[in-house]
Amino acid sequence: MFAFLLIVQSLIAISLVGVILMQRSEGGGLGVGGSSSGFMTARGAADFLTRSTSVLGGLFIVLSIVMAGIAGVTRGPVKIDTSLAGKTSAPMQQQAPAPVQPVPAPAQQQQPQPNPPAPTVPLAQ
Repeated sequence: MFAFLLIVQSLIAISLVGVILMQRSEGGGLGVGGSSSGFMTARGAADFLTRSTSVLGGLFIVLSIVMAGIAGVTRGPVKIDTSLAGKTSAPMQQQAPAPVQPVPAPAQQQQPQPNPPAPTVPLAQ
C-alpha cells in the first residue's frame, strides 16, 4: 500500500512541476495565442493551468499527510538484539604494568631571570 502511494506521490510531483513550468509569469499560460474561436484560448489555458496547479498541490499535501500517518502506524517497535548478552569471551591475560621509574631531578634549580628593561625612547615634545 505504501509503495503504491509513494509512486502516486511521485507522479503527482512530476506533473505538478510540469504544470508549473508551463505557466507564464504574466498569466498567459503556455504562451498560447490565437483566435477566440479555438479550443483552448490563452485565457482558458491560464485558467486550466491555475486550477491544475491548485488541484495537484492539494493532492500532494493530502497524500503527504496520509503517507506520514501510515508510516507512523506501521512502524514497528525498536528491537534490541540480546543474543550476545549471555555469552562471554575467554578472559584476556592480564599483564603486569611496567614499573614506573622516577624521573631524575635536575641537578640545580635555576631561578627565572627577570626580563631586561626595554629601551626607552624619548617622547616628542
